[in-house]
Amino acid sequence: MKVTLAVQRRNSEAGPDPYEQRFEVGVEPTDRVLDALMEVYRNQDGTLSFRKSCAHGVCGSDAMLINDEERLACKTLIQDVTEQDGDVITLAPLKHMPVQRDLMVDQGRFFEKFRAAKPFLITDQEPSEREFIQSREERKLFDDATKCINCSACYSACPVLDENPEFLGPAAIVAAARFVFDSRDKGLEPRLDVLDTPNGVWPCENHFACTRVCPRDIKITKLINLTKREIKKYREARGETAAEAK
Repeated sequence: MKVTLAVQRRNSEAGPDPYEQRFEVGVEPTDRVLDALMEVYRNQDGTLSFRKSCAHGVCGSDAMLINDEERLACKTLIQDVTEQDGDVITLAPLKHMPVQRDLMVDQGRFFEKFRAAKPFLITDQEPSEREFIQSREERKLFDDATKCINCSACYSACPVLDENPEFLGPAAIVAAARFVFDSRDKGLEPRLDVLDTPNGVWPCENHFACTRVCPRDIKITKLINLTKREIKKYREARGETAAEAK
């Protein structure tokens, strides 16, 4: 079958504004959108810019808007986004991040927020043996958050960032939650400088857009709400008020 890739392009040589360019590609229904992009790059236009790495849905490099929805090009089959021969597949860069060229975005601010959430173990204890021992129940509390691949699809899909670009964003909160609910971690308080602020966890309005687009099926909105609850519990135990109520 043949499909047309309608790619939103932007590069300095063509001017400051984005423009659409179409490429007709022969594909199988079970090919991936990434395969179609590679066909264009190899045989039609070697200047087409996009990111890829593992091509197996692990690295998160090739997240983009496919038919106006955040997806991984390496996990999206042609048959997932077309109905018949000749269909058009629209491709555009992720939102809320500056476009570097074509489908490539600058994730600098995204990772700045990610690092601000302190996505690492904070503890003042030494393991009783050679390692910290956890029960299955303890591991289950944060297991979902460990699936994140930092593709930034959730960040792009979040409608809160449309109005408030300073919002910490769902991915950074998930990174924090991965340790907040880890029985080995003692770092909730150091993370409050970022989480318990007007631009921290509280702007989330439960749109569930982040959860819907997550390629790893992480329950992102649930993790954000659980983190809010944990912050409130921590503040109340100390007679303090969370930023939400100030």
